Amino acid sequence: MHTWKKNAFLKIALLFLLVIVIIAGFAISGEKAAGEEKGGLFRVRVGGKYGFIDKTSKIVINPQFDVAYDFQEGLAGVDIGDKWGYIDKSGKIVINPQFDDAWSFEEGLARVRIGRKYGYIDKTGKIAIAHLDDAGDFLEGLAKVKIGGKWGYIDKTGKVVIKPQFDWVDDFQEGLTTVKIGGKWGYIDKTGNFVIKPQFDLAGFFQEGLTKVKIGSKWGYIDKTGKVVIKPRFDQVDDFQEGLATVKIGSKWGYIDKTGKIIIKPQFDVAYDFQEGLAGVDIDGQRGYIDKTGNFVIKPQFDAYAGDFQEGLAKVKISAQWGGKWGYIDKTGNFVIKPQFDVAYDFQGGLALVEIGGKQGYIDKTGRYVWKPTR
Repeated sequence: MHTWKKNAFLKIALLFLLVIVIIAGFAISGEKAAGEEKGGLFRVRVGGKYGFIDKTSKIVINPQFDVAYDFQEGLAGVDIGDKWGYIDKSGKIVINPQFDDAWSFEEGLARVRIGRKYGYIDKTGKIAIAHLDDAGDFLEGLAKVKIGGKWGYIDKTGKVVIKPQFDWVDDFQEGLTTVKIGGKWGYIDKTGNFVIKPQFDLAGFFQEGLTKVKIGSKWGYIDKTGKVVIKPRFDQVDDFQEGLATVKIGSKWGYIDKTGKIIIKPQFDVAYDFQEGLAGVDIDGQRGYIDKTGNFVIKPQFDAYAGDFQEGLAKVKISAQWGGKWGYIDKTGNFVIKPQFDVAYDFQGGLALVEIGGKQGYIDKTGRYVWKPTR
């Protein structure tokens, strides 16, 4: 996925809204690629209905659902007649459609909505937790919930383990989560105790042991004790990935290591996280790829919204050539699948979803159709 360099405040404040929008538009716009592989099965659309195939293109579950999510923890959410239920990998409905909205199973429970209230069900369909004003998925054993206008956390029995008291919260990651109270952001542990008191104007998730924080107009990084490891001096930053983080100074992006040392000097109009050893960077509206020394492995030549490398290949587009179609390159920059698709998604599980003329199909890494495009 792209790590788009957007205003950090919007990234945090609009996170939950973004998830809702993506889910609501899923069937129509394909914001979530309608075929990402989960659990060995791939979603396909035939005659406007969704079903599932395996990697050999064998139809495992006949297309019959108005909308279907990927399998997660053995079950997939499906929409039948404006109500949501769940199927197993044989296509059997194991939880009857009855919910106004539903999400994938996480850590044994799935979030559902009936009317304006949220709750959680187990894999038998039994409602385990109910009557919440708002809620998130379970991560690291806890889920954020909103009760009476404030956010707190519950465990899988529905017990409130951290009482609702915060203006905004995020999911736990690496044992801590960021919370907002009194206009400032801080970090709590799973007992609800402040490990790092609220003091930041904005704050992110812990990743690879560090998290980004904003003080005044500048960004820096702290460790899990709250110690400032990299002083706030950057105009924008992103999380650490593969040991490096993108930072912006003035109008240009570069990369730092975990000591704050600039490893690749700011010189790019936009820079993205490293993935599989390479990072996409934009110069004058064209995308290229660099290694961790900052050297161009693939010179800027593609449209700026090309993808990251996933399973050894990256989707790219050159508007001035190939009729503005999408194709795939390897890590040398050579086309292994020539541009021919209207839309292309990342490879997952050895296959990639592609679209031509409004039809969706799957290709393997040679470009051969495993599932020819259908509507």
